[in-house]
Amino acid sequence: MDSVQEASKGVASTLLMRFMWPHGGRSVFVIGSFNRWSQLVPMSPVEGCPKIFQVIYPITPGYHQYKFLVDGEWCFDEKQHYSPSEYGIVNAVHFPVEPNHNPTINPEMPLEFKNKAFRHLVGVSDGTLTRVVPSMSESDLQVSRHHISVFLCAHTAYELLPKSGKVVALDVDTPVKQAFHILYEQGIPMAPLWDLGKGQFVGVLSALDFILILRELGNHGSNLTEEELDTHTISAWKEGKAYLNGQIDGLRGPYSRPLIHVGPYDNLKEVVSRILQNGVATVPIIYSSSEDGSFPQLLHLATLSGVLKCKPFG
Repeated sequence: MDSVQEASKGVASTLLMRFMWPHGGRSVFVIGSFNRWSQLVPMSPVEGCPKIFQVIYPITPGYHQYKFLVDGEWCFDEKQHYSPSEYGIVNAVHFPVEPNHNPTINPEMPLEFKNKAFRHLVGVSDGTLTRVVPSMSESDLQVSRHHISVFLCAHTAYELLPKSGKVVALDVDTPVKQAFHILYEQGIPMAPLWDLGKGQFVGVLSALDFILILRELGNHGSNLTEEELDTHTISAWKEGKAYLNGQIDGLRGPYSRPLIHVGPYDNLKEVVSRILQNGVATVPIIYSSSEDGSFPQLLHLATLSGVLKCKPFG
């Protein structure tokens, strides 16, 4: 349950409580001491989550008991705090009577003094009082996930494009040594790779590649001369890396996965999914007016931080 405190001069403060029932049903009501057990308050299903019912209702601060009427049967939510009462097993909630009241505990008091009303507000570790973060219920998590999913589905990768800027791409025939100098000079951690022969983007060169190169040279020594190191191309390194990947995966030949990318009209949920599912830090946003994907245009590099900067996240 969520609460928002409202108070004004001469008017008793109230709390707007969000009561939640996450277990489904056709008709759901809530009733409790907050309305003297005198009126059934109807609850409505959350949009997109038909099994979760909610209602926002004003209550006065203090200790309250409540119960749900689901399809004509009295119920209580085992995932919320509950206790026995004259009305059977009921859910219960407690909020301080005084506005902005912060409960305190004398360190000399025994731990048994801390009743359930304080447990969600105050914690004790090694004799030290610490403020703890209230945990979210499963129903709240489902509602939050739904709202985030709706937002991500309603917006596209095109909205991640900055109003102005540049995107650096490297040719696969560029020497690795020169490529990393370019990354350093441009102040970027990675760059998409362009293969002129194939007429498409084929991968990404990142700082991780540089680390892997140093590790391989350190583990096995270098059979390349200094001149050969200066001319060793990105494509040659990627081919060697693909061979190593094939050995790790038990394949006989080289193995390299296709470039992970999105289009400008893919929704943000697709962007996030490709980043997380493939374990990458960024995905290029590539546009092609041709159905076969020819003549691709590199528009931007999408990241999770870029998605989080979109409203209402940013």
